Amino acid sequence: MSEQGKRPYASKLRSRSAEVTRTRVLDAAKELFASQGIDGVTIARIAEKGGVAAATVYSLFKSKEGLLHALMHAALFGPQFREARARLEGVTDPVESIAMSAHVARAIYESESAELGLIRGASAFSPALRKMEQDFERTRFEMQEKRVSLLFAAEKQRKGLQLIEARRILWMYTSRDVYRMLVCDGGWTPDRYQQWLSETLVLTLVNANARQDWAASSD
Repeated sequence: MSEQGKRPYASKLRSRSAEVTRTRVLDAAKELFASQGIDGVTIARIAEKGGVAAATVYSLFKSKEGLLHALMHAALFGPQFREARARLEGVTDPVESIAMSAHVARAIYESESAELGLIRGASAFSPALRKMEQDFERTRFEMQEKRVSLLFAAEKQRKGLQLIEARRILWMYTSRDVYRMLVCDGGWTPDRYQQWLSETLVLTLVNANARQDWAASSD
């Protein structure tokens, strides 16, 4: 076999090996963060548990904050979110798009609760976690802008509602705190949360005529 023929195969092996190493380090970090808290864990300890050199961890993630970011991104924007986002992207009706925000919120928080619940419990006062949450909230607020703008462009917003107010209301209702209070603390099922949130968003943001048209088309 020529050297040219060997290179793609060798490249695939290196890529696969790097992905295995990355996953092993992330698993080690998640377990340690959950049991000892983010601030109580060092890169050296993560490397030891993951069976790699500390230099490898730094090469892959740059810092402990980089590791936390990778864990949060995988939990918040994983398969459930991508599936919900794909469905949302196929929606052309602005009212339905607002209603579908409930599905997106559920996907984010249901996955996060399963993947990061123990880490949050062990690191409630961690400055690093707080910073990541602030970054996530800014991202979430920006991601919702298009949905609200389309509602206003179609003149289907509730009478007297301003665009920036509508964005803040959508952002508030789809927050982690609401999910936590209703599902994690209140005992609601994710299905009940999604249905309630969908109906609440439409009632709060959409004018009466548009709500009636949307309800009729949903029957």
